[in-house]
Amino acid sequence: MRDRGIRKLPGCSWVWVKNRVHTFVVGDKNNHQSNDIYKFLDEIRRKMKLAGCYPDTEFVLQDLDGEEQEDSLCNHSEKLAVAFGILNLKGESSIRVFKNLRICGDCHNTIKFISNFVGVQIIVRDSLRFHHFTHGTCSCGDFW
Repeated sequence: MRDRGIRKLPGCSWVWVKNRVHTFVVGDKNNHQSNDIYKFLDEIRRKMKLAGCYPDTEFVLQDLDGEEQEDSLCNHSEKLAVAFGILNLKGESSIRVFKNLRICGDCHNTIKFISNFVGVQIIVRDSLRFHHFTHGTCSCGDFW
């Protein structure tokens, strides 16, 4: 693909918080709350493993080893946007995230878990459909 000049768009997600749109890209650490965002995602990953849910490394496209694959999945823009939204809820009952690409299966499963763990509705609009995550389920019926 590179030889022919074809490039994939980078994953990008937007979340509306405090009357402002916040943008996240894959591996983003430019947000003033980056440390808290990554700590939250590490805690979610730990709780998921305790519940028997493990990261789906099938969605890692780079040639990485075990732990590096899991870390790579935590860097997806939609996870960063959801974590930022949760850290800044301030009485809101839902989080709305928009994404320029399709959501991967690991992010889909993680956001289902987060919606149940935190108890908020998370709406993600990817390039194909709206996903309404509530109480650990998604409106798409796990078909994306």
